[in-house]
Amino acid sequence: MATFLSRLGRFSFRRRWLVALLWVVLLVGTGVMAGKAPAPPPNDFSMPGTEAQQAYDLLDKNFPGLSADGASARVVFRAEDGKVTDPEAKKAVQEAVRELGGDPQVVRVTDPYATRSVSTDGSTAYAQVSYGVPAAELEETSRTALQDTVEKAGSGKLTVEVGGNAVNAVAGGHSSEALGLAVAAVVLVITFASLLAAGLPLLTAILGVGIGGLAIKVLAEPLGLGSTTSGLATMIGLAVGIDYALFVVSRYRAELARGRSREEAAGHAVGTAGSAVVFAGLTVVIALAGLAVVGIPLLSQMGLAAAGTVVIAVLIAVTLIPAALGICGRRIGPARAKRRRGERVGPKQAMGVRWARFVARRPVAVLVGGIALLGVIAVPAASLKMGLPGDESKPASTTQRRAYDLVADGFGPGYNGPLTVVVQAKGGGSAKATAENVAEDIRGSKGVAAVGQPRLSASGDTAVVNVVPATAPSSTETADLVHALRAPALASDSDARILVAGSTAMNVDVSQKLSDALLPYLGLVVGLAFLLLIVVFRSLLVPLKAALGFLLSVLAGLGAVVAVFQWGWLSSVFGVAVPGPVMSMMPIFMVGVVFGLAMDYEVFLVTRMREAYVHGQSPKDSVVSGFEHSARVVTAAAVIMISVFASFMGSDEQMLKTVGFGLAAAVLLDAFVVRMALGPAVLALLGRSAWRLPRWLDRLVPDLDVEGERLGRDQDGPPRTGPDSVEASTGAGRGPVVESAGSGGGGH
Repeated sequence: MATFLSRLGRFSFRRRWLVALLWVVLLVGTGVMAGKAPAPPPNDFSMPGTEAQQAYDLLDKNFPGLSADGASARVVFRAEDGKVTDPEAKKAVQEAVRELGGDPQVVRVTDPYATRSVSTDGSTAYAQVSYGVPAAELEETSRTALQDTVEKAGSGKLTVEVGGNAVNAVAGGHSSEALGLAVAAVVLVITFASLLAAGLPLLTAILGVGIGGLAIKVLAEPLGLGSTTSGLATMIGLAVGIDYALFVVSRYRAELARGRSREEAAGHAVGTAGSAVVFAGLTVVIALAGLAVVGIPLLSQMGLAAAGTVVIAVLIAVTLIPAALGICGRRIGPARAKRRRGERVGPKQAMGVRWARFVARRPVAVLVGGIALLGVIAVPAASLKMGLPGDESKPASTTQRRAYDLVADGFGPGYNGPLTVVVQAKGGGSAKATAENVAEDIRGSKGVAAVGQPRLSASGDTAVVNVVPATAPSSTETADLVHALRAPALASDSDARILVAGSTAMNVDVSQKLSDALLPYLGLVVGLAFLLLIVVFRSLLVPLKAALGFLLSVLAGLGAVVAVFQWGWLSSVFGVAVPGPVMSMMPIFMVGVVFGLAMDYEVFLVTRMREAYVHGQSPKDSVVSGFEHSARVVTAAAVIMISVFASFMGSDEQMLKTVGFGLAAAVLLDAFVVRMALGPAVLALLGRSAWRLPRWLDRLVPDLDVEGERLGRDQDGPPRTGPDSVEASTGAGRGPVVESAGSGGGGH
């Protein structure tokens, strides 16, 4: 592996302009195709195999106006002086209803007076607006007409607010993402002490994300990729793109400091650091692509799209980076260690080396302390509640949140999340009598605030009964009501099929589906990555340590998410408008992404330790050596990744906000507690046994030479001189060059 990648790096360095041109052509080509591609389809929120989805499928077939895919809005009217049934207020409400019904994309508008959607005290009423197209396909004129009607109806005596997915989202810019990139730029400049060397990872990462985003747009229609699929791909692509380039550039400068020519340094950097990049990227791809086994289309799309950007980041790191290093030439110099004034011996020990020696001396104390810290942070994860965020999670300044609060105050919290009971007669008979019996049974059920009259389909074999819970949509009591309505005892008539839909019912089904898929997903992803790490490290205990450390990281990350987004700790600091259930897909999604990223740092850090061990150092010295060469750049990479993820907390999308915080917290804990504290402590305790592989397994596992042992034998030798050598351009041959502890320059 190292030999092949070294040759690839040398080729890219020599044919630098050709390689750069190919990447530019790829960017331009995807850009042209993306410009001609149709708009991406709306997100597929379907949940195949769930009862709620079966109910929605029946609604799509028999009640087109109630389609779950169509956009909807709820316009809420509140009389500030008097009642909404007063003549003046009633006239304004009915005029608004007529205007709403005039939109060509609207298929149905309910009159609150005809549907009795007026509160008991007469202060509040609401009209339901149903559109014939999904929210993503709603024309801007329709959104504008909705908002204009709401503003026109409002007055000093009548407050009008609107909620639902048909409402224009608060415009969100890219300032938060730009802030993340700015932090990354500062970290890179500090790490490399060179603007040009710092700019390379940023530019190549942006290039990779650009190609990936354009490719997603090109493939959106043929592959059915949703309109928000690119959000996660951008987040992951930026993070790994910067990190992978960072490691290759750092190793290149370290090899220059050893006296290699520029071409040799590029080949050696791609052969060693590039090997770690390839295997780290494979673990991320496995984790992201493995999300497809869950069976949720949206999750599969996001995972596969993000995996594609990771593949692009890996290819850029092993081809475009050495080409760019060749183009930059002498403007990127070797890594040099700073000496204190008057110091006559070697450089001051780097902080990473001092920390590694401390851990090697006190491994038990570090191990116990680290596990205790992660255990405390993970405690909130035991009370995890999952759900799909609605208007209640939006800031109080938005009209959606105000509409939610008006409905809750005027009618009760359950009116914000009504349930839909679908009754289908078997054999094509009439469902009228059965639906009436079911409605009567539900009225006597605990936790029910109201039950509507059954509505029959045009064929008469299907009926719909609206049920309003007495509690809020995200409450445990409402979930219990869903289970009660699905109980077999309710279907007393054997000739009927009864299904329950609604946001709460979908939450219950999604949570169950994700819970059922978690163990198979973990088995698949961890199993494949475990086998991959056995090949990388030629050890059983090191991959086992990596997997157990990941479990600690993800539990602690989930604990932090629950504490902030569900319990509300520091919610104002992190911009959480209303604490509530965690996004249903967040836990399994976080498991997949964090596992892949955790293995990144495991591969980057431990391969340098194994490289030192393979070259004859003792187990404890190899741990220190790994930190000496990698701690600085791993720290920089972790800070960059944390900054990129944290920047997405400024998004208006609740899912991206939650994912950004969760990933930033998990990477922080994994990089600095698990990989840089618990990992070296375990290796110090295990000693030589950490690097052993049973003989029978050693014969089966291919030797891919990830640490570059054969590469070193093939390429080590006296430094070359000439116009492209470091000696000729920097004077490195006139005296000893000390490699920086971080392999990345910038001193200690």
